[in-house]
Amino acid sequence: LLFVLGTVSCTLFLAVNCLYSASDDVIELTPTNFNKEVIQSESLWLVEFYAPWCGHCQRLTPEWKKAATALKGVVKVGAVDADKHQSLGGQYGVRGFPTIKIFGANKNKAEDYQGGRTSDAIVDAALSALRSLVKDRLSGRSGGYSSGKQSRESGGGDKKDVIELTDDSFDKNVINSDDVWMVEFYAPWCGHCKNLEPEWAAAATEVKEQTKGKVKLAAVDATVNQMLAGRYGIRGFPTIKIFQKGEDPVDYDGGRTRSDIIARALDLFSDNAPPPELLEIINEDVLKSTCDAHQLCIISVLPHILDTGASGRNSYLDVMLKMAEKYKKKMWGWLWTEAGAQSDLESSLGIGGFGYPAMAAVNARKMKFALLKGSFSEQGINEFLRELSVGRGSTAPVGGGAFPKIHSVEPWDGKDGELPVEDDIDLSDVDLDDWDKDEL
Repeated sequence: LLFVLGTVSCTLFLAVNCLYSASDDVIELTPTNFNKEVIQSESLWLVEFYAPWCGHCQRLTPEWKKAATALKGVVKVGAVDADKHQSLGGQYGVRGFPTIKIFGANKNKAEDYQGGRTSDAIVDAALSALRSLVKDRLSGRSGGYSSGKQSRESGGGDKKDVIELTDDSFDKNVINSDDVWMVEFYAPWCGHCKNLEPEWAAAATEVKEQTKGKVKLAAVDATVNQMLAGRYGIRGFPTIKIFQKGEDPVDYDGGRTRSDIIARALDLFSDNAPPPELLEIINEDVLKSTCDAHQLCIISVLPHILDTGASGRNSYLDVMLKMAEKYKKKMWGWLWTEAGAQSDLESSLGIGGFGYPAMAAVNARKMKFALLKGSFSEQGINEFLRELSVGRGSTAPVGGGAFPKIHSVEPWDGKDGELPVEDDIDLSDVDLDDWDKDEL
């Protein structure tokens, strides 16, 4: 695996140290070099997908380094900061950290490593996988990486998820679609197109899965569909254009590897994805599931409904929704509660002493938080979150080192609050005249 962060600084929330450096035998892998280093390699690779803030990853680091040194020259050992390179982690279905994958003879089908987290266990698994790879070669089952030189007519590669478009089918499929389309215009005789074909096909399958079909990869034979080629000014091959509803098409000018293509597709997907949900903390499950699943959860404590009414509360929620939209690429969780409903949680986050509304950004893995010191407005919250996103801002440990007990409450019904009903006082039996005399 590779993770070299020698000269690159880790500016992450809570300022975590980089786990690997240039002096290690672990190889740093990124979307830029992954295809060349791993996918096109004849070597066996063990790759760790990690996040610098992940405690299990930090504990694995010395063992991973020892394994890399022991396997040097025999098996390649790399590391991917999948928190920084989310597109690469997403491409290989990474949903938790650390995830270790073995890239053997067939680089397009990585195997999950399920063994122990010691250097001995890692080395044993690597040598076992290496033995299998060599035996397969001996028996003639190479299963290796295809260079992708086949022509489209040869049927090389699985193109099942690349949508073939024509002059007749283009408009009804693409122009009026709510989905994002990446369309390759190619010529069958074009060498660069032949080289791109397996990358485009592999990317199409991954993108379909990762975006649930919201970003589509397609291909147009521009030598046959000359109306489309003329409409979009296609003068060289391959030309890739991006189509989004209501916008003029733009040229894709990124790299031609599957990881480059996938990374751009996932960026397009996140640009068009809905913002994360804004959830009210009505029980412990809501808090834990949201905060455990995201690097940060943004928790707001809003004034009591009697202090703001429904319109005032909705204005605060609108500000949060706008910020959730603005920072949706960060994949943070967003929560709110009413002042006093979760008083133990407020105390653990240092909220309440300076009034409401208040906001805290919590890292549940580190059990640390940062408080919004500025105004609860788009500008104030934006400045607060921008500082967090680049690893700045003062933090403090969550009181007690863990989330306190969360009370189950009824969700807000969207209405103005009502004062509690008081008992009527019956004054019919009171002789007010006598009372007045006594007082005098």
